This record gives sequence, C-alpha cells and structure tokens, in this order.
Amino acid sequence: MTQVSPTFSPLYRQIRGLILQALESGEWRPGQAIPSEQELAARFNVSQGTVRKAIDEMAADNILVRRQGRGTYVASHTDPRQMFRFLRLVPEEGELFAHPKSIPIDCRRAKATQEAACALGIEQGTPILILRRVLQFEGKPVVGDEIFLPEEIYQGLSMEMLQFWNSSLYSLFETRFGLRMIRAQERIRAVAADRAAAELLQVDEGTPLLSVERVTYTYGDKPVEWRRGVYSTAGYYYLNDLT
Repeated sequence: MTQVSPTFSPLYRQIRGLILQALESGEWRPGQAIPSEQELAARFNVSQGTVRKAIDEMAADNILVRRQGRGTYVASHTDPRQMFRFLRLVPEEGELFAHPKSIPIDCRRAKATQEAACALGIEQGTPILILRRVLQFEGKPVVGDEIFLPEEIYQGLSMEMLQFWNSSLYSLFETRFGLRMIRAQERIRAVAADRAAAELLQVDEGTPLLSVERVTYTYGDKPVEWRRGVYSTAGYYYLNDLT
C-alpha cells in the first residue's frame, strides 16, 4: 500500500492562508488598509519577519498593495494600476494604451450548458447571466467578449447598469457585488474570423484573430466568471510577463 507523507507548509505560508481567510470573510475590503505587520504578528503569535514574508508574497500576487509610508492595502480593481491587469493586449510600439471603452451589446438570462457549468463549477441548468460586449481602443473595436456569470452571485446585474458604468467590468463586479478577482487562467489559440466576429470587430472574414478563453477566480479559488473572447491583433500583440 502506498504511504502518503504528511505535507509541510512553511510558517509564512500558513500566515498567508490566515490572511486570505480574513479577506475572504470580508474582514478587510478592497481598497482598505490591513493591520500593520506588528499587529498581525501579535495576532498570529509569530515574528514580524514571518508576517512580512507572507505579505511580500501576497503583494507579488497582486492581492495586497504596499504604499510607501502609508501601509499595506487590499488590492482593488478601482485602482487605475489594477483596473485592467488581466488585459494583456498592448500596442506594437510597446506603450500602454489609454483605458479601453467597454460597449455592452447584450445581457440576458440563460441556463448553464454543460461547458459553462464545468467552467464555473456549478450544476448544469443553473441560472446564469450571459453578457456580450466590445472593448474599443481609441474608438476602434479590438476585443469581443462573451461572458458567463452565475446569476446567484450577480443578482441585479442589468444592461442598464452596464451602460452607465464608466470603468472596468471587474471594478463594477467589485463595487456592486463585492467580488475581488484574484487570478485568471487563460487558454489562447489562433482562429480565423467567422462572420459574427468579423462584423463585431469590423474586419474581413478569415482575418487571423486570437481566441482567448478565461476562467477568473476569487478568494478560495472559486470560479466566478468564464469568458470567451476574440482579439484583433492588427497593431497590437499579446504580452505576458513570465517570472
């Protein structure tokens, strides 16, 4: 019989887990300062250095943000530096573009297909919301998204709300529904524009596009969004920093 050895987690990782539990419970909200390293060390009965190491790792993962002379804050999608951190499309000249404009096309209720249910970790047939929108860069349509959301989490989301929101979609989810997107997993492949994608992005049928499928997770590694997007790379490229 195969013997399973007990796993060992470094103390700072255990402290990271405890801080994440506090974030998940809503003890500290996005944009809010967390207690000082000294206070957390006393709370968890560990050294300040252990707390610092946990916070350093969480800051590297964009869960927390250190602000010089002000303390450590819960990262927020309303922060301009965090607003579009999952959007990897940049212009060919390498300079950051102005914030893209989100143009909602449709928001409707549906029941989760097997594919959507699997991606979102819910039962097939569960009520969901399906959003369609275009992202425009300097007035040019560049990204077309179809976004699937569990209705239970996003109750009250409507086309009117989407039309009047003038910031990123994730900042809307955070502000109105208390959701903080922690990480995302993407699958990317090259496709040719079909008729629908060509009309949406104002390109010719057959134009090479990127197909980007993303599952986004909140605290507790819970999937809360599945999206399928097509990206036009005429004048842009997909940038991913590997560390």
